[in-house]
Amino acid sequence: MKKLTVLCQELYYGLTPRAVKTRSLLLIADVIIICYFVATTFMPLEGWIIVLDVVIGALLVADFFGRMLAHSDRVSFLFRPLTLVDLLVIVSLFIPAMIGNFAFLRIIRALRLLRSYVVSQQLRHQSRFFARNEDVIFSALNLVVFIFVITAAVFVLQVDVNDDIDNYVDALYFTVTTLTTTGFGDIILVGSTGRLLAVTIMIVGVALFIRLVQTIFMPSKVKFECPGCGLTRHDLDAIHCKHCGQLIHIRTEGA
Repeated sequence: MKKLTVLCQELYYGLTPRAVKTRSLLLIADVIIICYFVATTFMPLEGWIIVLDVVIGALLVADFFGRMLAHSDRVSFLFRPLTLVDLLVIVSLFIPAMIGNFAFLRIIRALRLLRSYVVSQQLRHQSRFFARNEDVIFSALNLVVFIFVITAAVFVLQVDVNDDIDNYVDALYFTVTTLTTTGFGDIILVGSTGRLLAVTIMIVGVALFIRLVQTIFMPSKVKFECPGCGLTRHDLDAIHCKHCGQLIHIRTEGA
């Protein structure tokens, strides 16, 4: 066990070529699994999906125990919010194979998208593209995670009581039309729970959508190379470089 612990600490936190390669493979696996969860959300539960869920669940279990062994404080690791989410997702992958499919599993599986924040943090350090477009990517990620989590909630809470929502696509359609303020009105949520969900989508969803538009067309940082130290990103209203204090002249239109 001691040798296994040392190996896990090296692979998850070390700087050796083997450790860097392992973390890169885990990062790729995280991206693939997240894409798989998003894609299979729209598919009916079939045999090959159950088999693939069990395989992915086994891989996540191995990764979970590896990260736990590598952590210096295993008790605090077990009670971290993201750890609890990972455990819920792992359990949800084995439930259909052992018991059957339940609608609430869609919400649990959607929580796996929270792992996207960890992936984006890792990509920021490994990719210049992610580092340059961090604000836009993070705003888009917030919106995508919100859409899929709230869509799962709409589907689970409305599919049995609302004749307008027969499948996940209907729930996604309602969520998107509501947060973009289109609101065709062909699908409405029923009951007090449905109305509260609609209010949440309108307030939170619209705010996230507007924030994404702002980061695309009105970025919080402007590209301008400081003549003193070469820093290329500054606040829109910067007068001095925050890195070296050099006076800078950023061309603006007063916005």
